[in-house]
Amino acid sequence: MKKLSFVVAAGLMSLAACTNNTPAENAAENVADSMENTADALEDQADNATNESTEAALENAADNMSAAADNVEDAVDNGAVAANAANAM
Repeated sequence: MKKLSFVVAAGLMSLAACTNNTPAENAAENVADSMENTADALEDQADNATNESTEAALENAADNMSAAADNVEDAVDNGAVAANAANAM
């Protein structure tokens, strides 16, 4: 039983270690969240547009903003943000 408790405790500690983000990673995640919020706002504006060309332009801007947010999130997930922050020091 002690062995099982030790294995479970080790697993939980390693899981907890995975969630510790660097300040650069936290900042990048905040930027990505902000970009997603902006994309949502652009979508809302597109829904309220009075003509098709304005609606299309706003939808394209929203799609581009969402894609950029995805790129930031991917960079965080791949460790590029932490690596770039370390290289900058």
